[in-house]
Amino acid sequence: MGFFASARAAIIDRWSTFNYKPLYSDSLGMPNRRAFPEAHATWVPAADERRLAAYKLLQAYDNNQVAELSAFIEGESAHDKREFGDPSMYVDTITSYVLGDEQTITVPGAENAGTDEADPEAATAEKVQTLLREWADEELLPMRLLQTERKAVGLGDGVYLLHWDADKQRVRLKTFDPGFYFPIIDEDSDGSDFPDRVHFAWELPEDKARRLPARLRRITYHLDWIRPQTANGVDRTGRALRAPVMSEATDDQPSQPILGRGDTLDGNGSITRLYPWSDRPSYKTVYLTDAIWELGDLKAPVDVDSLPMDKAQFATNGQGEVLDQLDLYQDFIPVIHVPNTVPEPGEHWGQSSLAKVLQVFDELAGADTDSGKASATTGSPILAIAGPSVGHQQKYTAGPGMVFTLGEGGSMTSLDTSKNLAELRNQINDLKDRAATTARLPAVALGTSDPAQFTSGYQLELALGPLDSLISSMRLARDHADRLLPKFVQRLFQAGQHPDWIGLPVLPAKLVRGAYTPTDKAAVLEEVTKARTAGVISLETAIRKLQEIGWPIEDAEDEITRIDARSFEAARALADALGNPDEVASFLGREAPDEPDPPAVILPAADPQQLPLEQGQEGIPVGEQGSGGNA
Repeated sequence: MGFFASARAAIIDRWSTFNYKPLYSDSLGMPNRRAFPEAHATWVPAADERRLAAYKLLQAYDNNQVAELSAFIEGESAHDKREFGDPSMYVDTITSYVLGDEQTITVPGAENAGTDEADPEAATAEKVQTLLREWADEELLPMRLLQTERKAVGLGDGVYLLHWDADKQRVRLKTFDPGFYFPIIDEDSDGSDFPDRVHFAWELPEDKARRLPARLRRITYHLDWIRPQTANGVDRTGRALRAPVMSEATDDQPSQPILGRGDTLDGNGSITRLYPWSDRPSYKTVYLTDAIWELGDLKAPVDVDSLPMDKAQFATNGQGEVLDQLDLYQDFIPVIHVPNTVPEPGEHWGQSSLAKVLQVFDELAGADTDSGKASATTGSPILAIAGPSVGHQQKYTAGPGMVFTLGEGGSMTSLDTSKNLAELRNQINDLKDRAATTARLPAVALGTSDPAQFTSGYQLELALGPLDSLISSMRLARDHADRLLPKFVQRLFQAGQHPDWIGLPVLPAKLVRGAYTPTDKAAVLEEVTKARTAGVISLETAIRKLQEIGWPIEDAEDEITRIDARSFEAARALADALGNPDEVASFLGREAPDEPDPPAVILPAADPQQLPLEQGQEGIPVGEQGSGGNA
């Protein structure tokens, strides 16, 4: 018979990089209950406990609060650790690079509007692009992007929620903490498809002033089969809910459920609906439920997906509709999950940019703490005095201007710790370099390198190589979300029947992120100038290259028109080649001058001596010979 002192479980998952901390992974591989009570709430699914604890741990690193969590294991001595904000600086830096210098919604084909090659499709694309950009300005899209991206970079996941606001008559965009996000992922799902049911849930604290107990709020979006129409109603206890709408019974036919507006029955008796963004009938729609439970009512072993609906108190929207499986008349869940990294096959979650650097940050915090203690002894060194006049029972305090009388043979010795302090600071620099290397953030990206060491743009480009690969992979993980966001906005505007969007198609728009690396503008300008002078690139390509490096060119077509209007040498060559003033004037953006009519040709008076023979001299018949002056 054998005995085991402990049976520690080795768990490998998306958050196993934190297993080195006893605070996060105990003997069973689970987070400490005192440090992470939210993760162990009765309604939290067991599969989400480690995820929620990881979010809280990462947020503590971001807020310089790791010592507070560590105190649950290490005691009060953990509060002596120094935290100087390095994790937060990494999150801010990576977030800025992922976002780029600007974010713009673009629609393919909109750039051709207003040109000679424009067609009705280009005009439609330009209109959709304009409407999307106006929406982005009204909805403060750059701020929402920053909120979500900072969550994604720091915690590993970000979440958008879009919905139609009938009062404001526009699509609203919200950012949710991923700790409130509970997708119901099917066991057979490979991670490529979005779940059919998504919950947002969080606890509401007790409000003694309003006599409200601790509660749980849950918002659910469920993609399910289309059902008959429902309306506001109440149950036997007077609780508001939704009930099916029934037709009036007749002598020949009993009361039956009524279909919703625009719904039809197919040959199999299933309800179908044609959405404005689709050419094929759909059998699915999304139902919205928003309810609150008192935590005291959750007695049975339930989780966020199996809460007792008979205990729920349903909310009401601005139009007075009870949010109990309210039909939203859309066949997509308006939730966008933004993973920080490309998920592993079969996985749904991303990984924080801090995950692989946390151990270095812990070492850095320890070195900073030791450096602080060493600097105290270096600035106020320990002194030892000896001599006949030194009292063994007396305490001495050293300070500026102090004089000690030690007596004959007395001495004073100070403990020099400056060398230890210098070594600690060298170790701190080494740890910072290790953290930057692990996170793939070169010194030039962190702003800690000397710009003078880069004598050319090519050297700078080589130094930024690790950052390029990092941002490329992170933007790849966001590519699908950048396409879904404008797609959902278009669909929700159509579902809300906004007058500006009636008759417009849903076009493949995308959120485009700007450049993230510094550019040697002088070198690029020289390169573009040489290529343009040699005739190997067009003026359009040259202008686009200058736009990419941040030149203040708002519209490439307008810029080319202004350049052509001053290109007199090129106009002279065009005139020599074509000989057409109208073409030259069009090239310069001017009108050709009117050409005057040529003057009539006036011939000089004829000399009588040079008249033709048929006329002869006046009075002398033609053919007769004169006298020649003889009588």
